[in-house]
Amino acid sequence: MLIDRGFAGDDPGALGDAVRIVMLITTAIAVGTFFRFYLVSWLGERISADLRSAVFRNIVRLHPGFFEENRSGEIMSRLTADTTVLQTIIGSSMSMALRSTLTLSGAVIMMLVTNFKLTLFIVATVPLVLLPVMIFGRRVRKLSSSSQDSVASVGSYAGEIIQNIRTVQGFNREAAESEAFDAEVEKAFVIARSRVRQRALLIAFAIIILSGGMIAMMYSGGRDVISGAMTGGELAAFMFYAVMVGTGFATLSEVWGDVQRAAGATERLLELVETDSALPDTGDRESISQNPNLELRNVSFSYPSRPDTLALNNISLHIEAGKSLALVGPSGAGKTTLFELLQRFYDPQSGALLLDGIDLREMSLEQLRTHLAIVPQQPTLFSADVRYNIAYGNPDASDAEIQAAAQRAHAHEFIEALPEGYSSFLGEQGVRLSGGQRQRIALARAMLTDPKVLLLDEATSALDAESEYQVQQAISELMHERTTVIIAHRLATIRDADCIAVLDEGKVVATGTHDELLGSSELYARLAKLQFRNEAA
Repeated sequence: MLIDRGFAGDDPGALGDAVRIVMLITTAIAVGTFFRFYLVSWLGERISADLRSAVFRNIVRLHPGFFEENRSGEIMSRLTADTTVLQTIIGSSMSMALRSTLTLSGAVIMMLVTNFKLTLFIVATVPLVLLPVMIFGRRVRKLSSSSQDSVASVGSYAGEIIQNIRTVQGFNREAAESEAFDAEVEKAFVIARSRVRQRALLIAFAIIILSGGMIAMMYSGGRDVISGAMTGGELAAFMFYAVMVGTGFATLSEVWGDVQRAAGATERLLELVETDSALPDTGDRESISQNPNLELRNVSFSYPSRPDTLALNNISLHIEAGKSLALVGPSGAGKTTLFELLQRFYDPQSGALLLDGIDLREMSLEQLRTHLAIVPQQPTLFSADVRYNIAYGNPDASDAEIQAAAQRAHAHEFIEALPEGYSSFLGEQGVRLSGGQRQRIALARAMLTDPKVLLLDEATSALDAESEYQVQQAISELMHERTTVIIAHRLATIRDADCIAVLDEGKVVATGTHDELLGSSELYARLAKLQFRNEAA
């Protein structure tokens, strides 16, 4: 219409009709593009957000053993970088694929209507295009997964160095770590370069094959125009459709490479989503008394990473309701391992742990941990304000309850002295507080949950004398008439414990009070002699 009747036919009316139709089509394209771009981009963002949430929901429920075998930096890379890859590809590449599929289909139909013989030249090249798409697509998918792994390794390495920057600088390792990081980056670059080369070859082969088909079509169509079998306008229209088909195929070939890259990222994400925790959370027993007793019955355990080494070897202990048990012994004796079993981060290979006569495996993880509270030697504080950190175990607590817990933990005075009181931001891991202050925040958190069983991991060993005195007062109040298990590195802090268990190489070698053990346990007497001699000195 535009060429044969408008330009060549000297018909202004036909030219005007052609221009109006082009404007109408252009308007329709603009409206369609708006909805296509908006809806597909929205879909990409939605899928990315949902995947992030699904992955994180599963990660936070996995047993700690999973994180012994998988680096946190790699997990974070999957959670952020891989989902971003998916969002970009779905929101951008899939939008292009949708557009190209529609225009390609319409162009093929119009080609068939315009000239069936010339259409065969274009259609014959399609199988030849699909062949390199399939071959190079598989390579791109494999390399994409490797590329994402290498990027994750780079991020994990950098995160570890930044987290321990004081140690790095203290030992003058800046240059060495920079070189090591460069090696990780270069490794990621080499893999990415291979992936890009395969994608470039895929696009180049598609262009060559499609161009060959179009050149053959142009030659045959040109001969038909010369012989009068078709008009110049028909050939021009056909070439326009053929260009749309070629462009559509080139775009789809490029998108196919993106899809293979997305497939690699998706595999890594689904691997996390489908990972099951090694701890079955199927228990439903809930009823226990206010002051439960604790019992370890012939417990043996070895860590998944060291299956041939027993961390605990046939241990049996009984802690009466409302009483305290202190665990002492050299490093590696199994004290921390016992705490991890009590919180059911792991299950023993044999034996059982009983809370008020109920096997921990018969209780749900949520219910069990509701009854427990731990005050570790190095408390964990989050990058938030004081109120958030104290109420972490009981987020529904009122301001009055939070302040009451802080007062009982001897923390209220220094909190009120902070610039914004309970709304003061503590920085990453509570860096704006001293060790004693962090410990008292952790104690206030434990008090607010009102646990039935208290686990203390030598909460005063790293404190100065004044801070230790204040924290010890708070601990004594928290322990009052509460079933308590204490890991003790300093024997002076557990002289008044109701019972002391001496551990060595994963076994209980002696139990009794402080005075009893001085006479009955050679290991305890030796530890006491060394410590008290140093304190006297």
